[in-house]
Parts: sequence; C-alpha cells; structure tokens
Amino acid sequence: MSDVSADEGRVAPRSAPWPASGGLTAPFRAVFDAVADLLLPPVCIGCRTSIDRHGQLCGACWSKIDFITSPICDRLGIPLPFETGEVMLSAAAMADPPAYDRARAAACYTTTMRELIQSFKYRDRQEGLPLFGRWLAQAGSDILADADLLIPVPLHRSKLWSRRFNQSALLTSEVARLSGVPAEVTLLKRTRKTMSQVGLSADQRRRNVSGAFGVDAKRTESLKGASVVVVDDVITTGATIEACARVLRKAGAARVDALALARAVEPTAWAL
Repeated sequence: MSDVSADEGRVAPRSAPWPASGGLTAPFRAVFDAVADLLLPPVCIGCRTSIDRHGQLCGACWSKIDFITSPICDRLGIPLPFETGEVMLSAAAMADPPAYDRARAAACYTTTMRELIQSFKYRDRQEGLPLFGRWLAQAGSDILADADLLIPVPLHRSKLWSRRFNQSALLTSEVARLSGVPAEVTLLKRTRKTMSQVGLSADQRRRNVSGAFGVDAKRTESLKGASVVVVDDVITTGATIEACARVLRKAGAARVDALALARAVEPTAWAL
C-alpha cells in the first residue's frame, strides 16, 4: 500500500469554519478567510494539532493512514501483494463471490482512519467531509466512470432522528458533487430497525440486515438497467452492502458496485 498524492488528499480545497459569501471579491474573501482563521484557527482533523489550513491532516496523522492502492482484488477491493498486469481476484472473492460487482475503499480501517470515521459518524465532526470526498472520488474512479447513480446506505428513521444526519448520505452528496454522477439519497430505505453491527460475527451481521432494506416502489424506474454505486463509510464483512445490492438488483439495477471510506482487511485476504 502506498500513499495517495498530496494533491488528492492532504492539500484539500480550502474549507473555512463557515461558508464564505459567494458574492465576495477575491480581496474581501481573503480578508474574510483571515478573520475566520483568527477566530477559529485551523487544526488537524485527526489530532487537533495546529496546521495552516482547515479540513486537513497534519503530517503525523497522514502517515498513519493505510491507503489502498493498486494492486487490488477487482471484486473486493482489498490490497494484493503483487501486480500481474491483469484483472486479479483474491482467494476470498473466488471462494465466496459477493452479491455486489466491485468494491473500492480509500483506506484500511485502522488507527487514524478509524478515529476519523468515528468522529465524523458519532461526534458530528464534519470538517473533514471535503477531504473524504476527494479520497472517495480517487479510490472509486474506475467504478464512478461508468456509474449512473449514487445511493447511500440508509439509516432507519429512528437512528436518523437521534443522530440527526446520515453520514453515508453526506459522503454520497460530496462524491456526486466531485464526480458529476447524480445521487438519490432517499431511494433506498431501511425498512426495519437493526441492532448495531459492532461486535457481531459475519453470520450474525448477515442475519441482522437480512430483509432490512427496500426500494421506494414509486421511483424504481430510475434503477432499470442502471449501474449503481452504493456509498458507505466502512465495509467490514460486507453484509450491509450485499443486502443493499440484492434489493437494488431485484428492483432492476444492472450493476451494483460499492464505495467506502475504509474497509476492514484481514491479513489472510491478501494472498491470491
């Protein structure tokens, strides 16, 4: 695994603590940003160390992220030990092919990446959203190239009420903005409340989300023959993404790919 370029991650587009007015001329915008920095100095979105721009990582936190880059398994998106010059499948993908077509993730779900996602998801720390969108757009460039629709993994209405936002929907909207692929953030619904997947085995996760998703029956026309990318924050066993993929295929989608900020990777899955 190698680092992604600074242009695609650490040097992100400027994201001030509050949105600048679109009507400001360049000199006034510079003054506005300077005042914003004075009142709320930019800090690393990981460790809160002072840095020079908002919405970025310091060098120490950046170095702790295990970005997933080629070579990868074409189906699961997990890193592989060597490049063959051809499309490659991992042993895990061949032994148990997933219900989705392809998955891509920006990084392994370890250390700093785990903390970034949990802060975003549970502590309402959204200043890293533009950076996360750039990571997702880069990691999923091949599946986004021929995608017709982006769909987030939905939350049940009770969880959405308590959390106030769906982190997957925010990520989906950001990827849509960067890629130009349209998003449908309410087409897929979670029809049954499920327990948290944290701490469950792979089999328990599958049973937990079985029958938990459905498609808005009045809007299925947009899925007919479409190439869909389902967006989530983390892929662990893949049970949630697979449950979504089955529902979307049944509703008419021709292809269902998955895109996530991070993915859990077992060392044994690296071997061909």
